[in-house]
Amino acid sequence: MDGIEGNAGQPGPAERSHRSSVSSVGTRASIAAADVLVYLADDTVLPLAADNLPSLSAHELHRAVREVLQLPDIALDVFALWLVSPLLEVQLKPRHRPYKLGRQWPELLLRFTDAPDDDVAADEPSLQFRRNVFFPKRRELQIHDEEVLRLLYEEAKGNVLAARYPCDVEDCEALGALVCRVQLGPYQPGQPTACALREKLDSFLPAHLCKRSHGLFAALRGRGAKAGIGEQGLLSAYCQVKEAAGSDGEHGASLSPHYRAYLLKSHELPFYGCAFFHGEVDKPAQGFLHRGGRKPVDVAISLEGVHVIDSREKHVLLGLRFQELSWDHTSPEEEESVLWLEFDGDNEGTPVNKLLKIYSKQAELMSSLIEYCIELNQTSEPAAPLENVSGAPSAVGSPPPPAQRPPLRRQGSVVSSRLQHLSTIDYVEEGQQIKRVKPKRTTSFFSRQLSTSQGSYTVVQPSDSLEQG
Repeated sequence: MDGIEGNAGQPGPAERSHRSSVSSVGTRASIAAADVLVYLADDTVLPLAADNLPSLSAHELHRAVREVLQLPDIALDVFALWLVSPLLEVQLKPRHRPYKLGRQWPELLLRFTDAPDDDVAADEPSLQFRRNVFFPKRRELQIHDEEVLRLLYEEAKGNVLAARYPCDVEDCEALGALVCRVQLGPYQPGQPTACALREKLDSFLPAHLCKRSHGLFAALRGRGAKAGIGEQGLLSAYCQVKEAAGSDGEHGASLSPHYRAYLLKSHELPFYGCAFFHGEVDKPAQGFLHRGGRKPVDVAISLEGVHVIDSREKHVLLGLRFQELSWDHTSPEEEESVLWLEFDGDNEGTPVNKLLKIYSKQAELMSSLIEYCIELNQTSEPAAPLENVSGAPSAVGSPPPPAQRPPLRRQGSVVSSRLQHLSTIDYVEEGQQIKRVKPKRTTSFFSRQLSTSQGSYTVVQPSDSLEQG
């Protein structure tokens, strides 16, 4: 099968409804001409007339989307076409033929998911125009086209609202305030802003921050009740949104500065722009009977590293840059499909190699994606001059400094690793004693690793069927 980049995490905001595009066409025996439906980040539908659909490549469809939307050439690098369903997400390569993959969709589901047969038979992907996993964040800040910025903003906003990007409350409020500015215009004291926020609160904040109490006490408080915590913080943050220099604050003025501000704030999230995969990890043994079991996780992989996210609690369990990990995977032919992550840790003060097992039928996909991201990082060009949100150029090669926040507010951050919630294996020498690892992983359990001391990476050729790039 032709190579793919794919992920099978929890369904994002754009795929909650059951839709079809090229896949529904792909179930027909022969197609001479058809309308292909491409979904944009804001969930709007772009119909494209396609001749000879079976032979149409993703690159040709991508070009048709750019022409209809009148996007600049940079959009070729920024966006990619994806086949997306609640069960699986696949980023297409330019040479892929969406019609062919649509017809092969049941095979992909059987290979890369544990979905029941009935769900496989009923599942149908939609064709989506999304951010390219391999587009560096730093290059986003060089974009000036407002429509490109808007599409990136809409995708990031959807991931935040769906809690696919876990955020601390203060970050949700800051991001939600920028959405308020885009949708409601500049904050105007004295206007009934609080009512407008309350009516559309789920448009600005994730659902868990929009919950209100119910029952007797809520009824006694009535309509004049005090706003919830998320609502209060959102209103306060909305008041503080600054207008760009030279802007008159009109609602019809350019929104590019606010799109850029939203993206810049989103860049602080370590999983921004990631591909998401679904898996499970072992729970730490608990109770008298030492019962463990497994918990579902999302594995987010980007050009910067790997993050393991608790699918239910919506917080990071483990975050590693590529310089901090080694990895490998076991195939179904050997045993259960597992992605192994190895990283430095300690056991009662003794330095050890810790191993995390991620059970997933996408283990091979994740391993290949990690490898390809590392290779891209090694061959990437030097950073170009950046512009800040106000339009003033920043220093060459130096990204804007991260926003400072009080340390106490970060102690419980959802983006901080929670190793105590993971069951890891300490590397043991011949089953007797913990192996010390100084210097860093010179005798790693795995052969696939990025050596920080030597600055080199031992290339492992991916399998032909899962070639990346």
